[in-house]
Amino acid sequence: MPKRVLYLLGSAAAPVLDAAGAVRLGQASGWDVVLGLTPTAADWLADDLAGLEELTGHPVKSRYRRPGDPDVLPPADAVLFAPATLNSVNSLALGITTSWVVGYAAEAVGKGIPVSVMPCTNTALTAHPQFGRSVDTLRGAGVRVLLGPGLYVPAAPGEGDPATYPWAAALGSLGPPQRPRGEDLIHK
Repeated sequence: MPKRVLYLLGSAAAPVLDAAGAVRLGQASGWDVVLGLTPTAADWLADDLAGLEELTGHPVKSRYRRPGDPDVLPPADAVLFAPATLNSVNSLALGITTSWVVGYAAEAVGKGIPVSVMPCTNTALTAHPQFGRSVDTLRGAGVRVLLGPGLYVPAAPGEGDPATYPWAAALGSLGPPQRPRGEDLIHK
């Protein structure tokens, strides 16, 4: 029976260095995890990309494909954008799709695919006036922004601990993967 597909999209914030742990958590929850990274996050994980592809069973995607190239990834049933930097949150809210992960998340919103975003910013960055507007815009579009007690709580600049990034809460916010599409049409 095919598993439901989760696109785990990450930008260049320290918790992305534990992408393998996040993928394993997603897989333990029953998801077929596809990993997408901003170009900078992919650069940070350059030495780990082959292992991440082996772990997921899919290519790790960080750039748009060229016209005419096949799309080798399965379609998403849900999207989790974590960690999402200030730039990624604002870009997604404003529809600025210069990176593949932001473009994919933006398109998923338009297709009605469930999208959750867990920021990874500090209190100085979240104090920027655009951040609050972006969170409101995303929530107004039906995106679950995982920000607040029990989810992601920003720390003061230089005081965040990537080891405490709440991956389990982010994945738990998605709920368990539902039955694969079409299974409810099968008569037993």
